[in-house]
Parts: sequence; structure tokens; C-alpha cells
Amino acid sequence: MLQDILEICYLIASISFILGLKMQSSPDTARKGNFIGAFGMGLATVATIVVVGFIENSSLINFIIVFAGISAGASYGMYESKNVKMTGMPEMVAIFNGYGGLASLLISVTEYHNSLQDGGVPTMGFLISLCLGILIGGVTFTGSLVAWGKLSGKMKDFTLPFQQVINVLVMVAILVLCVLVVIQGGGTWPIIISLAALSLIYGLFFAMPIGGADMPVAIALLNSFSGMAGIFAGFLINNNAMIIAGILVGSSGVILSIMMCNAMNRSLMNVLIGNFGKSGAGAAAAGEQVHKEVSAVDAAIMCNYASKVIIVPGYGMAVAQAQHAVHGVDKLLEENGVDVKYAIHPVAGRMPGHMNVLLAEADVPYPKLLELEEANNEFKTADVVLIIGANDVVNPAANDDPSSPIYGMPILNAHEAKNVIVFKRSMKPGYAGIENPLFFRPNSSMLFGDAKEMIEKLGQEIKKL
Repeated sequence: MLQDILEICYLIASISFILGLKMQSSPDTARKGNFIGAFGMGLATVATIVVVGFIENSSLINFIIVFAGISAGASYGMYESKNVKMTGMPEMVAIFNGYGGLASLLISVTEYHNSLQDGGVPTMGFLISLCLGILIGGVTFTGSLVAWGKLSGKMKDFTLPFQQVINVLVMVAILVLCVLVVIQGGGTWPIIISLAALSLIYGLFFAMPIGGADMPVAIALLNSFSGMAGIFAGFLINNNAMIIAGILVGSSGVILSIMMCNAMNRSLMNVLIGNFGKSGAGAAAAGEQVHKEVSAVDAAIMCNYASKVIIVPGYGMAVAQAQHAVHGVDKLLEENGVDVKYAIHPVAGRMPGHMNVLLAEADVPYPKLLELEEANNEFKTADVVLIIGANDVVNPAANDDPSSPIYGMPILNAHEAKNVIVFKRSMKPGYAGIENPLFFRPNSSMLFGDAKEMIEKLGQEIKKL
């Protein structure tokens, strides 16, 4: 009877996961979908603890310890989520991915201990799930810690000599240990500990060389890893809800990773061996090129009397918290008959969908957001493009400079517009450390200063016209 109740709860939870994920595909229903998914996870967690506890006649102290841990974790999660700034969202996502990986690693090691206590002969499926749970969980945990450190500015890019060779050797050693575990019918504690240690080390080596411009790919991939680790941990403890949740997270993460790799013109294998996106590699120098500046007054005149204005948001907009000011300018221009749209690059910002989240927070209507291909069809007919804190995603060197490290990367062709106005604090290169020749083109002008302040000033000047 109790087992039937548990399976019904898992069924409801699984439906909640699928429905919640589906609803998150639209900004109009994403918030509700998030709550539905959270409800499903909460139901599965509580049902597992209560039902299994009663089935195994657990003592009261066990229930107290478990619910104390849940309460502490939930309180921490709520506190961090409520207090995180939008600019800190990517590193919060990274560290939460890491916690998921660590949980799967600990579950795998615990189940190995339980299998020794039981004294039975582990099945092939159990041993494979054990190895993969330890491997993927360990890589996810330390890789996510590195991603969190880089995004929060606490760590810099670091590459060991012969990094690729070292990565391959470590992975070979991990695979050898996995084979030993399977051949020996479970292996020994030294083998399991070595497997866990090497997995944690590989996570560090995997993430250390990643440059800032490629961080959206890393976050998407680590998110996928956390889901896959959850799948194998679910197999070990025979938890259907955990398996289904892991499949959803893992598969969606893989799809997103591939999309991010395509947007960065990189292969997934290139990511896995830790050889992608080293910041500043091969950055072009500005040389004797000269840029021209524009005032907020001139920018206001250009925008106010334009037929079409396209706004390209980037991480600089997030840092300045300028999304509300941008939407204010958007509404002023539309009141004056200007067609305003937003061009969103898949890897703009520090995580997938970063710009979409920021603009949704400012109540920008979702239909005004154009994806890469849609936006590139619009730039040639745009009178003005406002680039706010973006750099690498509008760099034309990706199209016409074979020596550039981003050559071949799909970009927003903002340079095709009649006029381009770039909001930047200075002429320093973007996060990837690559000079942008767009800033020196005849149709481009620079508007220097804090993005929020300059956007607000632009809005004030438009009101005067």
C-alpha cells in the first residue's frame, strides 16, 4: 500500500516536471512552470522520506535529521535566490549545478558502501551506474566551482602546459578504474576513492582553461552533467522520479549545449577536452584606428527621427542594471512612431537566456525580441542600432578575419545598419579580450559612460525633442 502511494506521488511529480519544463518555453508561463516543477520536486522529496521511512521503520531521530537538512538547504536556497543580483545569476546557476553533482557523487559512494554491507553480488547495471554517477558528479561539482569562481571574478583563466594531453591522460585513468570496478564486481575502496578523486581533478582541468566568452557553453554543459549524474544516482537507489528529472535536465542541457556550441562555432568534443575559449588568445590590436564619439543629444536626434531602431543588449547592460532604462527609451521612441526591436544573441551575457531574463524583468514584450537569424534579416533596414554593453557578439572579425579566434562564429550583423551607436565605458576590449573593428567603422559612434546613466540621459533628450 505504501509503495503504491509512493509510485503515485512519483507519477504526479514526473508530470509536474514535464509540464513545468514545457511551460518555461514561453515567458508568459515560465514563472508558473517554475512553481509547478518545484512543487513536483517537493512532493517527490517528502514522499520518499516519509513513505520509505515508514516502510523501513525509521526512528524519529532519523526523520528529524533529514528534515533539518532539508530545512537548512531550502532556507539557504531561498535566501540566495531572493538576494542575488541579476548580474550574479550566472554564478548562482553554476554553483547550484555543482551542488547537484556533489549530491549525486555522495549518493553513489553511499550506495557502494551499502552494497558492501549487503554482501550481495552487484549487477552490471549497478556497477556502470556507480562509475558514471561518481565520474559525472565529480566533474560537475569541481567544474561548477571553477565556473562560479570565474564568473564572480575570484578566479582567472589558467592553463597547464600540455593541458589537452593531461586531460586525456586523466580521462584514460578514470576509464581504466571504471573497467576495474566492473571486472572485479565492485572493486575496492582504494579504487572507488581514486575514481572519485580523479573525477574531481578532471572537473578542475576541464573548466580551468575556459575563457569568459565561452562561459554560456560551460554553464549549459555543466547543467546537462548535473542532470546526467542525477540519472545514474537515481538508478542506484531505484528512484523513478529522480531518473525522470535527471533525464529532463540532462537532455535539455545537451540540446542547449549544442545550440550554444553552434552559436560559438565550436564543437562539443572541443569543449569536453578543455580546449575552448581561452580569453584573449589572438586578440587583435587597435593599431592607429580612430573612433568617433557622439553626444547623448545627437544620439537622441538620430533615434527619434529613425524609422527602425534595433537594440543589442549585452553583459554591460546587466552590470549597469540598465534594462528598465532601456525599456523606458523603447517606449518613448514607440510613442513617436519608431519601430523598436531587440536583437538577442544566444550567448550574450554569462549564461544561456541571460538577456531574455533581464528584459523580461523590465516587462519588455517577448515578441519584440529577435533571435539571431531574425535579427540579421532586419539590420540592413535599421536606421540606428544601439549596442549596450555587448562586444564579442557583434564583432565583424568573426565574418572577415581568419586570424581572429572567433572567426566563423555566428554574430549579430549590427554593422550592416545605417548607423551604430555603441554604449561603453571605454575602448577596452570585451570579456573575450578581442578588439572589435566595428567600433572604428564610419557608420559607428561611441557613447562613453555608465550604460544606465547614458540611457537615462538619452531618454531625457528624446523627451525634449
